[in-house]
Amino acid sequence: MKKVKIDKEEATFEKEINNGEWVVVPDMENEINKTRVQAHHFLNKNKKINLRLSDWDYMKIKIKAVQEGLPYQTLISGLIHKYLTGQLKTG
Repeated sequence: MKKVKIDKEEATFEKEINNGEWVVVPDMENEINKTRVQAHHFLNKNKKINLRLSDWDYMKIKIKAVQEGLPYQTLISGLIHKYLTGQLKTG
């Protein structure tokens, strides 16, 4: 049998799976539907707001956004959405 070559990222995934670092989602269909609803709400941009932030907060949110690979406005919107839907835990 011909051996399939995998790249570095695929090798990392394979190692993590073999080490039991990944878990099976019990109700995958429900998780998919939940994610679809969240994506719909997240991507549905109906209203614009103006928000005043301290310089420190503004710079920190921009840094976090770069680390996450997102525009900073998207990161802020996502944080607000997660807070309002109870997905963002505080303290």
